[in-house]
Amino acid sequence: MTAPTSILLFAAGLGTRMGPLVADCPKPLVDVAGRTLLDRTLDLTHISAIKRRVVNVHYKAEMIRDHLRDSTVIISDETDMLRETGGGLRHALPLLGGGPIITMNTDAVWSGRNPIVEILNAWDPEMDALLLLLPMAKTHGHIGKGDFELCDTGRLTRGTKMIYSGLQIIRPAILDEVADSCFSMNVIWDKLIQRQSVFGCIYDGEWCDVGRPESIPLATRLLAQSADV
Repeated sequence: MTAPTSILLFAAGLGTRMGPLVADCPKPLVDVAGRTLLDRTLDLTHISAIKRRVVNVHYKAEMIRDHLRDSTVIISDETDMLRETGGGLRHALPLLGGGPIITMNTDAVWSGRNPIVEILNAWDPEMDALLLLLPMAKTHGHIGKGDFELCDTGRLTRGTKMIYSGLQIIRPAILDEVADSCFSMNVIWDKLIQRQSVFGCIYDGEWCDVGRPESIPLATRLLAQSADV
């Protein structure tokens, strides 16, 4: 069975945690150390395994369209309705092709090896989903508890020990089981947890959640210390 070759970058959110920084600019275009969050995420996708890049848009969509105008990135238009992560993925499926899909948030920066390469190396065709995780000690800018716990078998359960990094590989057939147009990936993950078919792997670098203005200096410092990404 073929490995994932398409990636969806989530860039449609309102970015309300960024406050006034997103009054005139969507969060993916916020600058961190001289480059936008979206460009930093796109940089990670420029590997031979990735053949198709899709970005979804909603808030200040034209600004993101203009930013990407000279690129080969495909736009998934959600200007009519914000669908959250699960609904956004389903809406973008016609643009992504068949087979398992990589999805990635655009509001984080990384220090270490390319996380997309890492999750592709860990992917097993028998999985329904694989999420890239970090222990709390390797995260910056994250507020609150963790999202999951990792069993000895590599399967995920709900818990607080591991943070979801915003990067996953998923088989999209499970999306058909949700009737709503707007829904979170959490709905899907809970279904897969019940079936014991969602797995996790641990990123061995560091990661910063850049969802709030206070996180930008943290991200800048992490990037300055980074040897890889």
